[in-house]
Amino acid sequence: MVAAPSCQPRPSVSLREFTTWKVGGPAAWFAEPADQEALIAHAAWAAAAGLPFRCIGAGSNLLIADAGLDGLTLCNRRLQGSRLDPGEGWVEAEAGEPIPTLARKAARSGLRGLEWAVGIPGTVGGAVVMNAGAQGGCTAEWLASVWVLDPRRPESPFRLEAADLAFAYRHSRLQDEPLLVLSARFRLEPGHDPATLTARTSANLQSRTSTQPYQQPSCGSVFRNPEPLKAGQLIESLGLKGLSVGDAQVSPIHANFIVNTGSATAADIDALIRLVQQRVLEDRGVQLHPEVKRLGF
Repeated sequence: MVAAPSCQPRPSVSLREFTTWKVGGPAAWFAEPADQEALIAHAAWAAAAGLPFRCIGAGSNLLIADAGLDGLTLCNRRLQGSRLDPGEGWVEAEAGEPIPTLARKAARSGLRGLEWAVGIPGTVGGAVVMNAGAQGGCTAEWLASVWVLDPRRPESPFRLEAADLAFAYRHSRLQDEPLLVLSARFRLEPGHDPATLTARTSANLQSRTSTQPYQQPSCGSVFRNPEPLKAGQLIESLGLKGLSVGDAQVSPIHANFIVNTGSATAADIDALIRLVQQRVLEDRGVQLHPEVKRLGF
């Protein structure tokens, strides 16, 4: 067995508090590295030990099975920090930086481009992987490049340009390959009035919080929009708001959200996702595809 890194992974840690749905079983091994060097050391330990390896950020858009996960699970939410150049128009952030925090920093610096991101409950790394978007904007539109780590060769992080990521609607190649985002660089528009951008950012946040169930545990939007249709409108048109399996419920506020009303399990949420898919397919002939990444099922 290869020696563990200096910040030893912890065995059998519940992942419930590391997901926005507040569900999920234990990780066989778990760690929260404080910097990229520690993260790389943990990845090298897992690779040498032959352990499965994955990384979670804010835990949104993520459903972890009640049985938990084998191998090593890393949470990168402590890997935060960013640098901005208001003159040149770029911003660089570590993968664990909350994307709403970065949006506010950019607005205050007169950098236009991330105002749409203020209500997304995720990290910069997650936004890149998912090509997160809202209110007419998306990650692919503004991303310049990323530094990534291949857990199979953790000693050699490397850079990928945005054009290398095969972006599509709520998709990137990082969903298909075992690459871990370490940091991301965005090319934004400099020279804008910070007060105007800040006001626009705040208005975007107000719009989202007034129409979405921010007071209950959820993962954000559950289904990708089957464009030009909207998933929430399809679900609502079938009268499925309030539909429940256990304590998992289709939100009465926004039909593309599933909320944990108390003691929902991952199995409850998974069953409700499948039930909604079945009803929409049977009644509307549309196959809904989840944005949610399922782990351990």
